[in-house]
Amino acid sequence: MFTGIVQGTGIVVKLNALHNLTQVGIAVSPSLSQNIQKGASVSIDGVCLTVVGQEDNTLYFDIVAETLNCTTFRNLYINQVVNIERALKMGDELGGHLLSGHVMGTASVTLIEKPSPEQSKLFFTWPEKWMCYIIPKGFIAINGVSLTIVDTDPSGIFSVHLIPETLETTNLSALKVTAAVNIEIDYQTQVLVQTVQRFLAAQKI
Repeated sequence: MFTGIVQGTGIVVKLNALHNLTQVGIAVSPSLSQNIQKGASVSIDGVCLTVVGQEDNTLYFDIVAETLNCTTFRNLYINQVVNIERALKMGDELGGHLLSGHVMGTASVTLIEKPSPEQSKLFFTWPEKWMCYIIPKGFIAINGVSLTIVDTDPSGIFSVHLIPETLETTNLSALKVTAAVNIEIDYQTQVLVQTVQRFLAAQKI
């Protein structure tokens, strides 16, 4: 499990596409690689990946086809900056909201507003069929960053605010219009919405 409080960024330094998976190496800071073990879970841009190897401060992961197909990793490139969060430990502070690292899909940046030099408001397009999970003031994870939803539109648009701390410590500050991002919706919201939908369907309402 993760919290959506990104601990730093890493840089993609190796990509090796094989028949049914892609091997990736990501250089991270010493604090993020310290005492990490093979088999550990790490959130990379919001996607839960398993450490399969380590060389100094470079961590290695295997990405299967399913993950490539439903995340931004299908367009991963050398020197790309990615958000990093190590798995939550018992007793750690839960500063964001609980995340599994199971990305539902990707959204695209449609507009970037700058209310001030220190903050940004980003608008995203998202499939209309999934807008039922996007609720104003609800939680959402974008590239692994826990954020609060500001505005929504049933046509498939929602927005979030980025404060200076988020802009400084994550890769969201580098987003441009049309850029794709990984989205994980709040699990409790998903369960609640799907439960109500099943109940209404059973009642033929």
